[in-house]
Parts: sequence; structure tokens; C-alpha cells
Amino acid sequence: MKISTVAEHTGLSIDTLRFYEKIGLIDPPPRDAGGRRDYPDEVIGWIGFLGQLNATGMPQADRIRYAELRRLGASTYTERREMLQAHREVIRQKLKQMQETLALMDRKVALYEQLEEEERSHV
Repeated sequence: MKISTVAEHTGLSIDTLRFYEKIGLIDPPPRDAGGRRDYPDEVIGWIGFLGQLNATGMPQADRIRYAELRRLGASTYTERREMLQAHREVIRQKLKQMQETLALMDRKVALYEQLEEEERSHV
């Protein structure tokens, strides 16, 4: 699959894909006869997973480490699971904090709606 096709499917720019390759997040793909990158189809799923890790705030260094472990194969299952478990706990804490913040925002919005209604009834 050409780099432009991967970019289209993942929503990442060609420069970002090259950067991911440079820092080790994705494996350098084989090259076609013309020297152009020829990515395997499964790279789409891997990039999607990396995007999810990024969206949840996993630091880039941890994503790179995870990619290195993935490259090493089955012998790293335990370490990868432990990394994901630790990150899952970080996500849970962030969710808890966001839920608390959302509840506060709900209370504030309700307060202002009440104040606006009281203001209208006094006019």
C-alpha cells in the first residue's frame, strides 16, 4: 500500500507517517521496484491503535517502547500487558477527574439558568 493510501486511510499526513517510521512507531516498510514504500495492510490497524494510545495521553516515549516490545514478539506479552494496565489506570483517573469536572459544570450551568429565570421573573 502506498504511503498516500495509508495517509488517506489513517488521517495522518505523509510527513507524520515518515516521522513515525523514523522514531520507531511503525516499521520501515519494504520498498517496491521504484524504491517507494509499500506498506502492508495491517499497518492501518496498528496506526489506529497508536492513535488511540495518543488520544488517551500515553507519552510518546511509552508508545515507542510499546512498539519496540511489539517488534520483539511473544516474549514481551507480559511487559506489554503491564504497560497497558498501568496506562488503563491513568485513563481511569483522568475519567474520574473529568466526571467530577463535568458534574461541577452541570451545577454551574443549572445555577446560571436559575439566576436567569429569577432575573426574568423580576422584570
